[in-house]
Amino acid sequence: MTTSHLLAAAAVVASLAAPAAATDLNQPPINYETATPDNVVTRVQKDVAAGRVTLTRDDEQGYLRSVLKAFGVPESSQLFVFSRTSLQRSRIGPRTPRALYFNDDVYVGYCQRGDVLEVSVADPVLGTSFYTLDQEPADRPRFNRHTEQCLICHASSANRGFPGHLLRSVHPDRTGEPMLGSGSYRTDDTSPFDQRWGGWYVTGRHPFEHMGNRTHRGRYDDEREEPASQNVTDLRRFFTTGAYPTPHSDVVALMVLGHQAAVHNRIARATLETRAALYYQDELNRALKEPPGTRYDSVKGRIASAGDDLVKALLFSGEAKLTGPVEGTTTFARDFAARGPVDAAGRSLRQFDLKTRLFRHPCSYLIYTESFDRMPDPMREYVVKKLYDVLTGANQEPAFAHLSAADRAAVLGILRATKPNLPAYWRSGL
Repeated sequence: MTTSHLLAAAAVVASLAAPAAATDLNQPPINYETATPDNVVTRVQKDVAAGRVTLTRDDEQGYLRSVLKAFGVPESSQLFVFSRTSLQRSRIGPRTPRALYFNDDVYVGYCQRGDVLEVSVADPVLGTSFYTLDQEPADRPRFNRHTEQCLICHASSANRGFPGHLLRSVHPDRTGEPMLGSGSYRTDDTSPFDQRWGGWYVTGRHPFEHMGNRTHRGRYDDEREEPASQNVTDLRRFFTTGAYPTPHSDVVALMVLGHQAAVHNRIARATLETRAALYYQDELNRALKEPPGTRYDSVKGRIASAGDDLVKALLFSGEAKLTGPVEGTTTFARDFAARGPVDAAGRSLRQFDLKTRLFRHPCSYLIYTESFDRMPDPMREYVVKKLYDVLTGANQEPAFAHLSAADRAAVLGILRATKPNLPAYWRSGL
């Protein structure tokens, strides 16, 4: 082998050992900035451009309702965040909260008198993509993709350098400004409830105390502006709720959002990590003149690391337990559960528990999404095999000790009946 080949191989080996986040997202194989995305937003945009979908505007909320309809996002998913922690921060405060809406793929942000609607989407190839839609009247409104400004936060170390979603819980002052000296928290389904939703409004009945529905005068918890912040069902004393499609910020929707954003982030990492590892594997094989497809231990390790994290999130490993019933204030829980799919026994991964945990059957509904199905083959195969091993009891790792035999059997049965294109070994024992 020539010296140049050795040097090239050494450079590729170094890349193989590094996670994808250590690689510039704008370099091959990701090419985040110059890539042409194919996701829910780009497809709706094509329909708008072709005249198949019309986005209509009203004087109160601009294109909001029309955009929600185009994406199939329910208004009952509405949540309010009043901390100034997002793009249009000057428009946000306790009396003018930002509204957030979501479905399995898309998140839409709306600010009163905002210049734009903010949209993020689970992207099957790029992990997460970010867009805005100008609120000014236009014949055919356009979703504009953002590849730099949004990544300052959304691809920071908080997301391991991968483009993803970021749910923060902060101590907001009376203007909504986060008091960062008092600390902040990431929110997902493993977060203690007493660390969740600082800077958010929360409606519903629940057995726990959270950080929502209050501002602070100073740095310490005993200087709260709003002591009556728990089990709130009416937000009118905080702000004019009539300026929004609904007056609610449903606690059940908040809990689902925390789970969903975390799983979307794990899928994004799994996708990009595998794409990068396979790319550098191919480069090394060329440099070393190895047969195409030769798999190195470092590649296997990167796939296993990201895949293991994803399986844990899918199966609710580490989920914070409930100590009593939770009840929202909207039709969100009913609307969400009705979407199925269901097996012959009427079971679904969307059925709620809301007494001891979030869902009755602890496996994420996001396993049905395009972003999961379009993960690179080696990653998807690894995740599906590990899921099978856990659900059949072959894998008894402590991370899955929360799953009872009944849980495992129920989830296995639901997936066998409702998840297309599972490997043949999933049918064994039937």
